[in-house]
Amino acid sequence: MTVTSAAPGRRVRTRHRPPDPGTGPEPAVLTVVQAAPAASVQDLGRPGMAHLGVPASGPADRRSFRLANRLAGNPEDTPALEVTLGGLAITLSTTRHVAVTGAPAPLTVDGVPVDGAPRLWLRAGSVLAIGRPWAGCRTYLAVSGGIEAERVLGSAARDSLTGLGPDPVRAGAEYGLGPVRPVPAIPLELAFSIVPHGGPATVRFRWGPRHELFDAADRHRLTTTPWRVSAQCDRVGARLTGPPLAIGSVDLPSEGTVRGAIQVPPSGEPIVFLADHPVTGGYPVIGVVTDADIDLVGQTLPGDELRLAPVH
Repeated sequence: MTVTSAAPGRRVRTRHRPPDPGTGPEPAVLTVVQAAPAASVQDLGRPGMAHLGVPASGPADRRSFRLANRLAGNPEDTPALEVTLGGLAITLSTTRHVAVTGAPAPLTVDGVPVDGAPRLWLRAGSVLAIGRPWAGCRTYLAVSGGIEAERVLGSAARDSLTGLGPDPVRAGAEYGLGPVRPVPAIPLELAFSIVPHGGPATVRFRWGPRHELFDAADRHRLTTTPWRVSAQCDRVGARLTGPPLAIGSVDLPSEGTVRGAIQVPPSGEPIVFLADHPVTGGYPVIGVVTDADIDLVGQTLPGDELRLAPVH
């Protein structure tokens, strides 16, 4: 109800006409203006379904993914975008906070560079573009309210191995946004990622379950070689190149595998399993990267040096 003026000294109360129940505010939408070569919708995945042959999937760098959602005011499991090697541009139909974490990359809004702050106030219609990272390979974009995407087996995570989850992100794709959420006052220094900035990345692992199949020379070689990440790396795993282990072909029945498993095929070059790894494998697993360090492997690029350090 509002008050309007009529004749001098007289006040008249008038009532607003109620809105037509068939109309309402336009839904909030994220539109992909330019698609990255390998961008996907992710949440924290489908844990606990390996017995059905379904990998957990989820972000390759879970720490950066969780942090993006926290900065945007979302629960940590809220769907967001994982962007590999930059190249993504998006616009929103409504003004919202957005957070960008993970591999540090140049950002522009309407073509104008913005500073490295991990949280932005993106106005409706403006175009946010993410360039190629300076270090690492995977950047995460979260929007206040979260992205609404198709859920399969309870998760909106795209699994590149099985094809479960939403389609890969394409130019022209539109995603609904959830209700805007209050943005917490998180100290921005917490937003620095785990991406290595030059020099070898040291990754801790625990021996087993099949390390006893390898002789002492192979075990020594595994922990002293400056391995390089090969071009054969994706969300399934990262193959390492270097002096091969000499175990050769081993006849093993297929057995369960986990994220971080270091599997050694007959070539002798280890493969570190990542988010979309198969749930079983027939090659011996010499060790498993610690849960605290596997996100670091998910940020490595071909040519990066990786050292494997055993913990006991």
